[in-house]
Amino acid sequence: MDRTLDIAIAGGGIVGLTAALSLHAAGFKPVVYEAVRQPAPLGVGINLLPHAVRELTELGLLDELLGLGVAIEDLNYLTSGGELVWHEPRGLVAGYAWPQIAIHRGALQMFLLDKVRQRLGPQAVRMGQELAAVATIGQRAQARFVDRASGQATAIEADVLIGADGIHSAVRRQFYPDEGSPRWNGITLWRSTSLVRAPMGGKAMIWAGRSAQKFVAYPIGRDAETGLDQLNWICDLKVIEDGAPPPRDWNRLGNRADFLPRFADWRWAGVNVPEIVNASGPIYEFPMIDRDPVPQWTFGRATLMGDAAHPMYPIGSNGATQGIIDARVFAWHLARAGSVEEALRGYEADRRETTARIVLMNRQQGPDRVLDLAAERLEGMAGTLEGVLPMAEREAIARSYKKTAGFDPAVLNASPSYSVPG
Repeated sequence: MDRTLDIAIAGGGIVGLTAALSLHAAGFKPVVYEAVRQPAPLGVGINLLPHAVRELTELGLLDELLGLGVAIEDLNYLTSGGELVWHEPRGLVAGYAWPQIAIHRGALQMFLLDKVRQRLGPQAVRMGQELAAVATIGQRAQARFVDRASGQATAIEADVLIGADGIHSAVRRQFYPDEGSPRWNGITLWRSTSLVRAPMGGKAMIWAGRSAQKFVAYPIGRDAETGLDQLNWICDLKVIEDGAPPPRDWNRLGNRADFLPRFADWRWAGVNVPEIVNASGPIYEFPMIDRDPVPQWTFGRATLMGDAAHPMYPIGSNGATQGIIDARVFAWHLARAGSVEEALRGYEADRRETTARIVLMNRQQGPDRVLDLAAERLEGMAGTLEGVLPMAEREAIARSYKKTAGFDPAVLNASPSYSVPG
């Protein structure tokens, strides 16, 4: 493939920036167009699973990522009363060749932005450029961006345009103008971070409760001044039945009074949910939303990637991970294919159905399904957890999700990465 291709990336988030780094590593020189004018380390925590970390390692980023985040070593599912439902090792401890890293989303984005500017040059990222339209004419993608400050429109042409502009993607909206708002399952998430001593050994992920009321926590860093851990936490509550559109913006300041009373007695050995929540800074409120899988990502010389292609519920730690893999697969195909069209077909064939299965599995709670089963079967019964939910069934749920999401350790360790020579 001709390395002088013009490649435009709409979206300067984690996925768009990873795509830029991956394409650069393969010898291309993409340009990223980001709608936000002044980047800032916003957001809360995310997990990068070993198959994403493998790809970032191939980009030479592992050591610095480990300095920014936390290498997670185990996962614990608990009932709302603190009884252990499922435990498994994670990352290197689980036998993967790469760690699992929990990290602040904003810190990761700023890190990747710095790397793009270092490796591709400062002009490789153009801030404040909001996509207004995209189409393919002949063998070129044509796009129009509007400067958010001046309102000035700029028309560009590219051999290929990547829509990595998130769940509210303007690129996707061009292809599916009647799709409407994201799909909300009626669950609201309140999210923040707290400086505390991270529970359960300091490198553990905690999932407790059930889908209608759940607490999630994991460390994403350490505060140098206090020596305390920066603990990312999430409180989920089912607030309406499925089907209604989200009533408010998907990222707004939240109020403890709206959810914390429901978690007032969630206190177990080493875990005190009210104490963790009350130690936090600003709390953000999100609806749990996704979109239906679509039958096509690529239209002419434009294609979708990450949340623009397959937005999914934040279950199983797969959102950012799958987007990073998209970016690497796309660069791999573009470097090896004989034409842009062949590369786009190969990329979509590799990723669209795979990610659609994860979207649908997450709607059924993915690996978190074990919590719902435990709660449902223990409710009103005097039996033991083992009696109502045998360990073999729990193991099968975890194993099935790993297989679907592409991180079964034996398979992953034996498979090649998507690295290509530049």
